[in-house]
Amino acid sequence: MTMELKLPPVYQLGYVVSDLARTCEFYEATYGIGPFQVLDTVDMEGAILRGKRISTKIKVAFAKSDKVELELIQPLEGKNLYTEFLQSKGDGIHHLAFVVEEDMDAWKRQFAAKGFEPVFHHDMVVMEFAYFDTSMFGGLMLELLHWKK
Repeated sequence: MTMELKLPPVYQLGYVVSDLARTCEFYEATYGIGPFQVLDTVDMEGAILRGKRISTKIKVAFAKSDKVELELIQPLEGKNLYTEFLQSKGDGIHHLAFVVEEDMDAWKRQFAAKGFEPVFHHDMVVMEFAYFDTSMFGGLMLELLHWKK
């Protein structure tokens, strides 16, 4: 019998883009989504990519569409999961994210039991994230987000 993962509702749809400003402008003007909150530089020093500690920086923008958050991610420096995506696929939808209230380690163990190990993860003091490569089922990564109290 396979264990079912009881995920909360989808919180976020994440896109990887090569030009964040242009994409924000398009979404605001064409779809009426926005305004976007932009973080010009997010330093992800110490993130773990496929088991190795990396140094990388990204630029991100967030906006809500009803209850779902849109996240636009533009890699700035260093190799990361997002640069891999741009190189292999170009701009596009990268992940679905779910906010988990419980301990992130417990969720990682549940995913490991299903055969999924985190491919990219980081504890950023106020929050922790972990990506799992579920792209063989629908083409998207899955991200877990845990906001610390």
